[in-house]
Amino acid sequence: MNADQKTQGSVGGQERIPVLLVDDHTSIRQMLAFMLPREGPYEIVGQVSTGPEAIEQCRVLHPKLVVLDLLLPEMSGVEVVRQLRQESRETRTLVYSGTSSSDLIAEAMSARPHGFVHKEDTLQVFREALRAVTAGGNYFTQMAAGTTERPNPSRLGILTDRERVVLQLVAEGKTNKEIAERLSMAVKTVETHRSNLCNKLDIHDIASLTRFAVRHGLVPVD
Repeated sequence: MNADQKTQGSVGGQERIPVLLVDDHTSIRQMLAFMLPREGPYEIVGQVSTGPEAIEQCRVLHPKLVVLDLLLPEMSGVEVVRQLRQESRETRTLVYSGTSSSDLIAEAMSARPHGFVHKEDTLQVFREALRAVTAGGNYFTQMAAGTTERPNPSRLGILTDRERVVLQLVAEGKTNKEIAERLSMAVKTVETHRSNLCNKLDIHDIASLTRFAVRHGLVPVD
């Protein structure tokens, strides 16, 4: 984690816009950290690589904008967007993802981010999305907007938010004890969530759970 807290202020006479960058690829974070301050009064107040770090730093730094990927370790970007929607109405979220999973994109749209840009889109498209989202509007590129017109087909929809997080951690190879420590819960509670999600999905072995998580975009393909 590389979070850098700064004081409130202005940039060039304009009220600054504190931004948190969330991506597990260092080069993407560095590119965005270089680019955003040159696009307007954006100030990078933090950079993190995992979902839990994103939630933690949002509680500390109170950014006005979070630019995040969907494929994040330990907690997906979808869960981050959902949680921020619940915890902070003032924080706006712009998804910047390279996923090719239509199920994951549909899941992301159901979490109601304020914008979605695919990493295959041009930087000009990203700039337009950046301006629209920080001005209080929404911006969704064609790949994302197409999922808003159809029901979410993903079987992930039958899982609770907590069950999805447990599924992702199981697919990442974490033990029940490690998951319990990560989520600050008892091992028995993790076992209950794990049993419930296995029964809902009718999947009862780790290999099949991992394949399911990969297929639905919760974890990247190695």
